[in-house]
Amino acid sequence: MTTAFDPIELAGLSLANRIVMAPMTRSRAFGPGQSPTDAAVAYYAQRASAGLIITEGTQPSAAGQGYPDTPGLHSAGQVAAWRKVTDAVHTAGGRIFAQLMHTGRIGHPSVSPHGLVPVSPSAVAPKGRIYTADGPKEYVVPEELDEDGIWRTIADHVSAARNAIDAGFDGVEVHGANGYLVHQFLAPNSNLRTDGWGGDHEGRARFAAELVRAVAEAIGPHRTGLRISPGNPLGDIDEPDPGPTYLALLRALEPVGPAYLHITETGDRALTLELRKRFGGVVILNARTDGRPSGPEELALVEDGTADMVSYGALFLANPDLPRRLRSGGPFNAPDRATYYGGDERGYTDYPALA
Repeated sequence: MTTAFDPIELAGLSLANRIVMAPMTRSRAFGPGQSPTDAAVAYYAQRASAGLIITEGTQPSAAGQGYPDTPGLHSAGQVAAWRKVTDAVHTAGGRIFAQLMHTGRIGHPSVSPHGLVPVSPSAVAPKGRIYTADGPKEYVVPEELDEDGIWRTIADHVSAARNAIDAGFDGVEVHGANGYLVHQFLAPNSNLRTDGWGGDHEGRARFAAELVRAVAEAIGPHRTGLRISPGNPLGDIDEPDPGPTYLALLRALEPVGPAYLHITETGDRALTLELRKRFGGVVILNARTDGRPSGPEELALVEDGTADMVSYGALFLANPDLPRRLRSGGPFNAPDRATYYGGDERGYTDYPALA
């Protein structure tokens, strides 16, 4: 029987186990030009016992930034700073992918270093407010991307993916989940287009497919992953029947053959199993747990074949040596929500490992 502690081949690499550190925004890119700091180097290196680390969401361009103090991968300084992170993780025996995250309409001009208005497939503002350095603000109506803007955004992701490889990352994950730009194209309430980038399941899936295809052509499909979250309502997303759109996306990606599909599960298990059956690569699952953090119970998802790998968020944030703790059944440090975003080393690099 395969277990979560068995090695697995991914991206031409032999990973030590099947336990993944999920991407988690920490808003601590205080280095020059919104780059990782030495504290980030320590943070990721501490967690190198993961089979795979996926970084916090990293904007592929200035236009892709939606929150304060998130890092980028679109300047030479950012590449140099990330190189310190990847070197430290590799020295500690780990593997690390960069998550490319364009937040789309989830943003505000006051967050952008250039005062840019957020963009989206359609000029539809999400309900709610977003955190900024000046406090919560109402979302603004985003600018609708035209054809040139769509291809320019895809090109930005390609450039960032190349930068990630230059920075020493083992690959990249395209963020197509949690209400951000790619997810906005997939969802019928945020994509009202009637051209070739919307209108039906295949049209709404096109942006995600073209983006993943372009990144895979630039750095290799074996270095390219995709994260999705069918039915996830974050960011005022409404997908009442997500299955057909995501199955259309997988059909479009069959010729590309990306290395993995990372599913953030918010709906029922039936769609997860259908996506697993249809996808030819490695499936990473961040399982639906109904209000509790993923824990030792999710290890069984590898054993029963539901997924090839399982990802952990909050529990990995608070337990830098999580694979060891999972193997022994604990004990587990409790994550401190008050220190999730921003701040100093408290709640970042000071969680203790087992003796």
